[in-house]
Amino acid sequence: MNKICFNVGEEDILKRIDSYLTSELEGFSRSFLQKCLKQGLVNVNGKTVKANYKLKADDFIEIEIPPEEEPDIKAEDIPLDIIYEDEDLLIVNKPKDMVVHPAPGHYSGTLVNALMFHCKDKLPGINGVLRPGIVHRIDKDTTGALVVCKNDKAHRSLAEQLAVHSINRRYRAIVHGHFKEDEFTVKTTIGRHPVDRKKMAVNVPNGKEAITDVKVLQELKGFSYIECTLHTGRTHQIRVHLSSIGHPVLGDDVYGPKNCPVKNLTGQTLHAYMIGFVHPSSGEYVEYYAPLPEYFENLLKKLS
Repeated sequence: MNKICFNVGEEDILKRIDSYLTSELEGFSRSFLQKCLKQGLVNVNGKTVKANYKLKADDFIEIEIPPEEEPDIKAEDIPLDIIYEDEDLLIVNKPKDMVVHPAPGHYSGTLVNALMFHCKDKLPGINGVLRPGIVHRIDKDTTGALVVCKNDKAHRSLAEQLAVHSINRRYRAIVHGHFKEDEFTVKTTIGRHPVDRKKMAVNVPNGKEAITDVKVLQELKGFSYIECTLHTGRTHQIRVHLSSIGHPVLGDDVYGPKNCPVKNLTGQTLHAYMIGFVHPSSGEYVEYYAPLPEYFENLLKKLS
């Protein structure tokens, strides 16, 4: 088993340990981590705890990742746009409208179904049967670069890098309005919206630190073309941050305006442009880029 350790900071005091681990270990599902807790694979200060354990300052958490499970998701012959592939991982340019992994009521047509067909028996089951090889996610309507792990070693390496926020992720977006500054940083906390539990919000109780760098690439007609660099990886982070400062992503029907001034959009204009990390085998830092989709390029021309 592989062991991952955490020291609890003051900002996480009184949080349930299952919620804390879910937010810190982005590459692992909450159900998988709750199973680890039930199996006694999570220790706090040397003692096993239950999922509802409330964290204390300076708690030392150790979690042992159990051996892989055999994925049993149905493989589907869905074309993949592969940017790079080797024995450890592959980088996929995810299209719009593709869900990353199966979920209750949605067990086909996902990226995982396509990966099961492409990789055959080479995906790890370390993250359970619904997310084999998946170490991070991007939204259904977000396009771009996503890394998939093909063995346990790669999955553990990338999950650990995500946990300490050392993976470099840059996004491109078209957003409403113009900015006073060409470069700036948005720093807030992000947590579940207090009323609408399907949304996230800034500066809510028990939110976690979220940092996004913003750089203006081009001013458009009523909009801006920008690049965002993530220093943390909170759910919907870029969309929430940009909406909170009055510049929501064009086409975002959750955090943006109800009436969009641009007609015939096919969804939000947010693209995972680059991902960089330390390769699990070579130990070298690598970067991979996903070209903008055609509809995104056409919008830039239309709004220039």
